[in-house]
Amino acid sequence: MEKSLFEQMDGTYYQEGDYLLPDLAPPENVPIGIWGQRRKHYLKTQREPIYTALLLSGKLDSHLSEIDAQAETMFFQLVKQLAEQEGITEQLKAENQLEWIGYMNNVYNRATEMVNAELIQV
Repeated sequence: MEKSLFEQMDGTYYQEGDYLLPDLAPPENVPIGIWGQRRKHYLKTQREPIYTALLLSGKLDSHLSEIDAQAETMFFQLVKQLAEQEGITEQLKAENQLEWIGYMNNVYNRATEMVNAELIQV
């Protein structure tokens, strides 16, 4: 006994008028933070073939999410290490907030550059 066309198709379908339409679920949106957005921009503008391959394979969001998590962890570790190396303490923050802010801005900028160089722009 030969199967009908409907039975030969994989997946589930619903009928609308004369047409069978597939029940498609939208892809899950993975939250992507600032580092993942920076990676996406870099891939889109500087490494278009890699961006396209990840997008077409459906792996772009998971790649961006993974990079975002790694970069976030690396950034906070670098900030902590650099602040300790520079002697930037809570005592300095209490005594001279403007000086502390200046030092911490410098630390944040250096940590950002390091993360960009090692994870985002590779």
